Amino acid sequence: MTPASSRESLLRTRGGHDSGRVGMVELFFDLVFVFAVTQLSHTLLAHQDPLGALRVGLLFVAMWWAWVDTSWITNWLNPERLPVRLMLFALMLAGLVLSSSIPQAFGAHGFAFACAYAALQVGRTLFILWAYRHEDAGRRRNFVRILVWLLVASSMWIVGAFHDGAVRLAWWACAVAIEMAAPSLYFWVPGLGGSSTKEWDIDPHHLAERCALFIIIALGESLLVTGATFAERPWNAPTVAAFVTAFLGSVAMWWLYFDSGAERASARFNRSEDPGRVARLAYTYLHMPIVAGIIVCAVADEIVLVHPDHADDAGIAAILGGPALYLVGNALFKWVTNDRRTPPLSHMAGLLLLFALMPFAFAHLFSALALGIATTAILALVAAWETIALRRPAKPRSS
Repeated sequence: MTPASSRESLLRTRGGHDSGRVGMVELFFDLVFVFAVTQLSHTLLAHQDPLGALRVGLLFVAMWWAWVDTSWITNWLNPERLPVRLMLFALMLAGLVLSSSIPQAFGAHGFAFACAYAALQVGRTLFILWAYRHEDAGRRRNFVRILVWLLVASSMWIVGAFHDGAVRLAWWACAVAIEMAAPSLYFWVPGLGGSSTKEWDIDPHHLAERCALFIIIALGESLLVTGATFAERPWNAPTVAAFVTAFLGSVAMWWLYFDSGAERASARFNRSEDPGRVARLAYTYLHMPIVAGIIVCAVADEIVLVHPDHADDAGIAAILGGPALYLVGNALFKWVTNDRRTPPLSHMAGLLLLFALMPFAFAHLFSALALGIATTAILALVAAWETIALRRPAKPRSS
């Protein structure tokens, strides 16, 4: 079968100066996930216990996988074509149902969550198989493999929705594990074999920009939570101090990712001989702890704003855990996308300082506000350290 003409094809053309640009409809699609991030942070705030954290963590991974899989798909599909736009609008509807179901996903809305998620994952893959109907058979085979994995995982989401409590959690954890393992196993299917990262034909600029925009979404949600909570509180000295601390923490997180890390990583991504491998590790897996860290920091900021004088153990875990997750994600992301033998020293020092705070924090020697100020200071210190180190003139080599 001959390849489709450019007039008929739903795929992006490659090689043009703007061929990898992010379309406005992709940004419109992302708005659904602003709501999803908000729902996750509010749900975690309402369930500050180990089981609640585990459930929210599982829902977060599902939300991230739904978003990042769509970003991979639009790396190949042309969002300016009408069928692609209609597909994205349909995914937005499913994503909105998914996001609305998050607070009661382990309750009354579990079936709605599972059906919306399965429809989003499977429907998107069926669409790209249709879009590739006149294209290279090898690439179509890769999407058949992906479809098989998603059908198995989706069936587990649906089955889990018919159970309650621990049984639902177990089924859904298996579904998440399958989806997370699939790219690492090259979507291997009996009779079809596995794919290769070099076959994935990724546009580095597009995927790097998509992930950077999602970080902006998550940081924006953090600011929204902070602003909304501050507006409802009395504007006394502790509340104002907590508000300023939360804002400075968001600025430090922005700085750590965007000052140099995102740009340097994107440049390395563009030069890679195997961009599919970089996309899988750095932009699919390693962005999860970055986004998760922002969400947990948003929860911590609200805890500090509402209860600046005291935090229980769950609140302390959020205040320390959010920055720790964010630093771990950034350290690993920068490590694998740059010529480094080890993760950035500044990030490792920040993690060590957070670890050193733990015994004092859980002994309740600090107020919630004091602990929030300390963690924000650590993030700012790491950002300043890295900035100074990267801008320091290189020493001339001796002849």
